[in-house]
Amino acid sequence: MDLLKDMEELYVEANGIKLHTMMMGSGEPIMMLHGFPDFWYGWKYVILGLRDEFKLIVPDTRGINLSDKPEGDENYDLDVLADDIKGLAEALNLGKFTLAGHDWGGLLGWNFAERYPELLKRLIILNAPHPLIISKKYTSNKSQKKASSFVFDFIKPGAEKVIMADDFKKLKGPIFKAIDDIDKDKYREAWSRPGALAAGLRYYRASVRRQMSSRKKLTTGIIKVPTLVIHGMKDTFILPAMLEGLEEYVKDLKIVRSEKGSHFVINDDPDTVISSIREFMRRKS
Repeated sequence: MDLLKDMEELYVEANGIKLHTMMMGSGEPIMMLHGFPDFWYGWKYVILGLRDEFKLIVPDTRGINLSDKPEGDENYDLDVLADDIKGLAEALNLGKFTLAGHDWGGLLGWNFAERYPELLKRLIILNAPHPLIISKKYTSNKSQKKASSFVFDFIKPGAEKVIMADDFKKLKGPIFKAIDDIDKDKYREAWSRPGALAAGLRYYRASVRRQMSSRKKLTTGIIKVPTLVIHGMKDTFILPAMLEGLEEYVKDLKIVRSEKGSHFVINDDPDTVISSIREFMRRKS
């Protein structure tokens, strides 16, 4: 099925930029944030599973695919990205909504939920570490430190040229295992848009910049909204150890472990993702 013919496509002014946004369905709103090297289309299977029950808002986040791509690493700080989502929700008159985020979208979700809890009914995180836990585990867990080593390649000058080489070889592996040939062409198209990969790498550079800043000391990491964490246990980038200690930061927490899911659990175990979200949305908040 070609999602494009059934979804509403918008370019929404938010926080001084335009965010390319896809929408489908009606009912209680769920905004879905993709990670890297994904774009809105990465949620395809989940959209198909939930479209008849909820209003789904699926943007390309700042810099990615068809959204605006401002220059400068400072423009990709998590606080800036959170204000994008706030602006998008306000522009669409969502009221209180559920926010779901995978990978970088999940990191953004943690940040947004801490900064703007009054805007959320629920938070859903997929294979994205709580920022304070990854900070602790990076120094104490040698396996996670090794798993995160790719970040140093991503923040090197000119890294986007290396990543684009040999038909995006460094990006294709985990994602391309779970999608068909038509979808592979959609990813190549998104990655090939001028400035898109460079913007995606700015997320990592801005994160490193943030870790070196005293601002990181200002966060408590406490999440006050009901939170569902879905984690693909075969993730080789964000190891299952990142789930340890979450209850210290999340007041109302449910964890679902996908034993067959990888980092890209939305692709390789969408049934678990869909059923878990559906159940979570039905509970009283």
